[in-house]
Amino acid sequence: MQSRHYGVWPKGLPHSLPPAPHSVFHNLVRSAGQAPDRAAIWYYGATLRYDDLLGQARRLAGYLHRVAGIGPDDRVALYMQNAPQFVIAYYAILAANAVIVPVNPMCRRGELSHVLRDSGARAVVFGEELGDEVAAVAAELGDERLISVRYRDHAGRPPDHDFPADFAETGPAPVGIPWAEALARGGAAPDHDRGPEDWCIIPYSSGTTGLPKGCLHTHASVNAPIHAYPGWVGMSPGARVLATLPFCHVTGMQHSMNLPILTASTIYLTTRWNARAAARIIADHRIQHWRSITTSMIDFLDLPGIEEIDLSSLVAIGGGGAQMPDGVARKMADLIGLDYIEAYGLTETMAPIHINPPAAPKPQCLGIPICDVDSRIVDPATGRELGPNAPGEIVTHAPQVFQGYWNRPEETEAAFLTLDGKRFFRTGDVGYVDEAGYFFFVDRLKRMINVAGLKVWPAEVEAILHGHPGIKEACIVGDPDPRSGETVRAVIVPRPGGDLSAAALTDWCRANMAAYKVPRRFEFRESLPRSGAGKVLWKDL
Repeated sequence: MQSRHYGVWPKGLPHSLPPAPHSVFHNLVRSAGQAPDRAAIWYYGATLRYDDLLGQARRLAGYLHRVAGIGPDDRVALYMQNAPQFVIAYYAILAANAVIVPVNPMCRRGELSHVLRDSGARAVVFGEELGDEVAAVAAELGDERLISVRYRDHAGRPPDHDFPADFAETGPAPVGIPWAEALARGGAAPDHDRGPEDWCIIPYSSGTTGLPKGCLHTHASVNAPIHAYPGWVGMSPGARVLATLPFCHVTGMQHSMNLPILTASTIYLTTRWNARAAARIIADHRIQHWRSITTSMIDFLDLPGIEEIDLSSLVAIGGGGAQMPDGVARKMADLIGLDYIEAYGLTETMAPIHINPPAAPKPQCLGIPICDVDSRIVDPATGRELGPNAPGEIVTHAPQVFQGYWNRPEETEAAFLTLDGKRFFRTGDVGYVDEAGYFFFVDRLKRMINVAGLKVWPAEVEAILHGHPGIKEACIVGDPDPRSGETVRAVIVPRPGGDLSAAALTDWCRANMAAYKVPRRFEFRESLPRSGAGKVLWKDL
């Protein structure tokens, strides 16, 4: 394992952690035993205690087992927004010795059909607003294997928090049975017999290079980052955690759901991102931990009157998925008094493999490898390891690395290489490591733009453009060109009230970057297309 980053390692944190000897479901059992009366979830004014969370998970597990006929290693899809029922169903599927298949609720029937058929899911728990999509592609599973969720059933009615549109009366779902009926018919859960090496979850990759692929994780690979997290983010038992990232994606799932449950903390949960509601919850409930994405933080900091809101309870903020622009990070530090701690992970690694050391973070940085993680930079063509500051592909060997792509042995084989007798996952990300062991992102291998033989990395140009005071967001893509092969195009979201022109931006870029990187074309939009995880869908542009 590379060790140059040990010089900035968090004080008192061991370099290695013993693997958890139990399943992910055991984390909830232990916390419910230690703090049965503590609020596990706050949801629009209503609370769910730990003993109730465990009890409902076990009843739903009983239903899945006895009524729906779900057995060990059967796959159950979870297709819904953030809500208490997501958490209950997640742990119920594990309690039933089955395997979770999370599905982004933004997916529609074509995408849903692919995931259900590819994974072989035998049941679906879904938000009732998604009932038409489920009816179109999964009706053959039968009503008893289709469980519909009405989010508002677990919500209170605080006067100062807006309810999302999903709470509107939509009527019963066209297929399936209601959540309450499933719980009522549940009965006792089966004996839970899963261990570290058993299957746990199959999240699907984003599909940027084709149809989404399932990433098979065991209880061991899911538990590894959950148990490493507390020492890196400082989450103590009973902490108050704001959850705004979607639980269907691994960062929200691991940091804002599974980690609080491991530490018997309270999750303050909203179904839809709402910057004003987030600010109120932080102030009213003295939130301590919040992990978000760059775009949400920009919305948050742009709230009128944000300077007047008491954010002093926060002790840790951070995120990943996209680099935090320097100007936004400085504004955040001035307002909140905290560094935004960036991290790095993938669906294939169940969230973080790198986190910036809290006492010594670097801006626009992927951080350093966390406990038991060995990451390196290699030449993508030869697999030869490269030295400091040389860009290459990031590869990693870690306990949280997945087993492989579901039913895709050839793609699994291509995703790994061997170094020093160890199996390393090829991330497909280009980066470099500095002399102190910090990793930096350059771009995706697939995104590189070739301008007359010169490499242009879109993320580098985007980072420079974010330094322009009139630009709120930017995305760089390549356009075909008969002369140079490709040219650079910039898609720009201006700041409100800004007066941007292509000519003025061209002059500014020429003063701030090499000539071959300067966009030949500027396109102005009100927003950029994004995935459910908040990542810019650059291929759509």
